Amino acid sequence: MAMTLDGSNSVTINSGAVLGITSGTAVATTSGTSIDFTSISSWVKRITVMFNGVSTNGASNYLVQIGDGSVNTTGYSSVGTGMDASGVTITAYTTGFGIRSTGATYAISGSVVLTLVSPNIWVANGVLSTSLPLTFTTSGNKTLLGTLDRVRITTVNGTDTFDAGSINILYE
Repeated sequence: MAMTLDGSNSVTINSGAVLGITSGTAVATTSGTSIDFTSISSWVKRITVMFNGVSTNGASNYLVQIGDGSVNTTGYSSVGTGMDASGVTITAYTTGFGIRSTGATYAISGSVVLTLVSPNIWVANGVLSTSLPLTFTTSGNKTLLGTLDRVRITTVNGTDTFDAGSINILYE
């Protein structure tokens, strides 16, 4: 088996697959209604979506959606929770892996990890928070018809506009 070290803490095997963690390019979340990461390689088994001070101009909850040629907007089994000193709010989502929103004035940071369980079945889990004593979790699963090649971050209503922060992905 031929292996090549490329200086980036990754190993390339003769199949062309890269072992190790690869970083995408951070995208400023200062405009638009969705952020897309496309052309994800077929060998990827885990994707970490990282939120850094992300906010929108509205109060719609966030969604992480995946796709296989196009973004899938149905068929998710997901639950998002919001926790603070007053209790827990739980919301079910079928249009993506849901992350509760605190409204337009608060920015969220944290990550959502997408993991391939078996061919085309992906599970998600994530923990995020704001500068307030608020914590958000998400978990769920989604079966794709084909191989995952894209990840989208948007909102449930699809119209709230990103106005602060950045998002990036790591994949392996």
